[in-house]
Amino acid sequence: MPFREINSKMVEATLAPGQKLFSQRGAMLAYRGEVSFTPNLQGGQGGVASMIGRRVAGESTPLMTVEGSGTVMFGHGGHHIQVIELAGDTLYVEADRLLAFDGTLRQGTMFMGLQGGVMGMVRGQVTGQGLFTTTLQGHGAVAVMAHGGVIELPIAPGRDVHVDPQAYVAHHGDVRNKLSTAVGWRDMVGRGSGEAFQLELSGSGAVYVQASEEKL
Repeated sequence: MPFREINSKMVEATLAPGQKLFSQRGAMLAYRGEVSFTPNLQGGQGGVASMIGRRVAGESTPLMTVEGSGTVMFGHGGHHIQVIELAGDTLYVEADRLLAFDGTLRQGTMFMGLQGGVMGMVRGQVTGQGLFTTTLQGHGAVAVMAHGGVIELPIAPGRDVHVDPQAYVAHHGDVRNKLSTAVGWRDMVGRGSGEAFQLELSGSGAVYVQASEEKL
């Protein structure tokens, strides 16, 4: 179910009978047709198990199940929206950045410690992204939110990408990430102070970076 970009801050989805999508609560701006919106307590296709970790950590984001026949326009907080098409791979994204996504995609959660061990947990705390991240897997479209627009940077073997953790939005593919330090790096190119941290992403895939260091 592709999303049509109305402008940089609004997207439209077309629903047919038997189809459904999930959206962040409060993200619906307008709709046409016979469309229903139902609070979703099970975390999308991943079921209850996919949300247990986040709820324990207080990191879950309420979702709505959207079904029916018609068109629905989405947007939230005036944030810029990036539509990402998945072709069987997995997208890693923070739950609060999810605007809407295809109901065919399977949602889960990943403990940050699994990517980078203890440093993965440190990354979650240092960047404010929490101890868990959301995964979406399968074939379908995802609309994510960001500050100031998004750029997609390819990641290939031997061509690692280093990202300011505050500018990180999401990534997909066979990508490994770790938190590294570079003394003075943030003082030179960022807006923070003190010890500098950056995300080093390697492997094959892509990372999405926003044009801002502000969290949503």
